[in-house]
Amino acid sequence: MAVVDFAELKTLVPAGRLMALDVGTKTIGIATSDALRMLATPLTTLKRCKLTVDLAALAELAKKHEIKALAIGLPLNMDGTEGPRVQSTRAFVRNLVPLTDLPIVFWDERMSTLAVTRTLLDADASRAKRAAVVDKMAAAYILQGALDRLGRLGPQEDGEDESQYD
Repeated sequence: MAVVDFAELKTLVPAGRLMALDVGTKTIGIATSDALRMLATPLTTLKRCKLTVDLAALAELAKKHEIKALAIGLPLNMDGTEGPRVQSTRAFVRNLVPLTDLPIVFWDERMSTLAVTRTLLDADASRAKRAAVVDKMAAAYILQGALDRLGRLGPQEDGEDESQYD
C-alpha cells in the first residue's frame, strides 16, 4: 500500500486496529489501538539494528496484533519545515512501503516526546524509568492524535465535519 491521507484511510480501512511508530535513530517506539479505535496503548520499544531486521520485527508485530494501518510520527521542525529527521523518517517509510499492504498515514509529532516526558516527570518517574518508556509512550501519544483525527472525520468530501467545531 502507500501513504494516504486521513480521509482516504477512513474509506480504505473503516475498522480495525492501528499501529503507530515513533521512528528514532536508536529506537522505534510502538503503540497500538483497540479495535474500535478509541484508545492508544504503548506496546514496546524496538532497539534499532539493521533496517531489514527492524522491518521484519515490525511486520511480525503488525501480524500478531492484526493491524489494519500504520500511523508514522513525522518529526517536523517547530516552524513546520522538514529537516534531516523528517528526511530520515520518510526514507524509512519508503523502505517500508514495498514490504506491506497496510496503508500509512503521517502524523505531525511535534512536541510528542516533550509532552510525554513532562507527564512522566509529573508522575515522578526516575530518569531510568523515563528512558525505558518514553519512546513507546510517544508512539501512543502520536496514535491517540491520529485516532482523534479519524474520529472527527465527517461526511464532507475533504474529511472535515465543521459541525464538530461549532
